[in-house]
Amino acid sequence: MNKYIFLLLLILISIPINETVDAKSKDSPQPLEEFLPEIGYKTVESALKDFEQHYKKELKLPLRVPPISFTHYFGRFNDFDGSFEVTMLNDLLPQNHFKIDVRPIQYKIPFEKYISNAFKLKDGSDAAYIHNPKFGFNMLVFERDNWQYVFSIDQDVSDKVTSDELIEIANSMDYPNKKY
Repeated sequence: MNKYIFLLLLILISIPINETVDAKSKDSPQPLEEFLPEIGYKTVESALKDFEQHYKKELKLPLRVPPISFTHYFGRFNDFDGSFEVTMLNDLLPQNHFKIDVRPIQYKIPFEKYISNAFKLKDGSDAAYIHNPKFGFNMLVFERDNWQYVFSIDQDVSDKVTSDELIEIANSMDYPNKKY
């Protein structure tokens, strides 16, 4: 009986197993250039043009960006809620994520109960800084030209992009800039 078990084990061990694992491209993450356009993102310039045509009004954007590296810049105009979004990402450093959301004042998001600090911008408008760990982002919120602006920066880079840096970015909207 032991001979039969030994022989059976020997036969099973000697059977070649030719299964190979083939890592297909579908297993790797889809590049941002492919994924984000599928959910409505396009170039910042194109999305801005859509937004301005919809409202028949020019939108000011900051000239400065946070002092961290980005590999991608995308924009999106959401016709459903009338908002405009600029998203800056780094596909190698996911914490390098900055976002600008703009919406008409009548559809603004209330942030009053989350305000950590208040500031005055160069143009005299009030800005609220929000640092709340449950959001995952630090935010600077202000109103200008009948728009609500929300600048969001990933909290993982808050040592590099402070509230003062976000204020400087907001103040860079006061410099003249030519479009497209």
